[in-house]
Amino acid sequence: MTEETTDSTEPEVAPEPESAAPSRRLGLLLSVAAVVLITDVVTKVLAVKMLTPGQPVSIIGDTVTWTLVRNSGAAFSMATSYTWVLTLIASAVVLGIIWMSRRLVSPWWAIGLGMILGGALGNLVDRFFRAPGHLQGHVVDFLSIGWWPVFNVADPAVVGGAILLVALSVFGYDFDAVGRRRVEAGEQP
Repeated sequence: MTEETTDSTEPEVAPEPESAAPSRRLGLLLSVAAVVLITDVVTKVLAVKMLTPGQPVSIIGDTVTWTLVRNSGAAFSMATSYTWVLTLIASAVVLGIIWMSRRLVSPWWAIGLGMILGGALGNLVDRFFRAPGHLQGHVVDFLSIGWWPVFNVADPAVVGGAILLVALSVFGYDFDAVGRRRVEAGEQP
């Protein structure tokens, strides 16, 4: 009678140290934010250099145009008299994301937060460095689609990131855990 032995040819994989996951997720968050920020800043510089305010350039008829506007307010030109408040709110959002990133484990949360961070920083660059002055700069918007207000690259990044985070929360994915949240006995699903 021969004794069978199982020879495992696959090496054992050591578990990832707890500190490695958050640092990799932070790298993902910062990479996404950098792509959004760089794309936003470069497109705004090109828009200011190549477009004339009040003279739309047709891309697809009158439905999609490049239209240079300067927005002193928030989305849809709301709160135009409170530019400095919007700057402070956006700064608080950036600081909140940086604070949250210390415990960030979920790669999907890293992507969503990175989109929001990059978009917020893109618009903050305008608020800090564009006319009429520090903390009150007008944001450059240049994309016009049909009846929708004119926007820039940062705007859909922020909205898309926010939608992703809401969806993750609704479906039980926490920023500080990998996978779905487990329902404990006695908790509501």
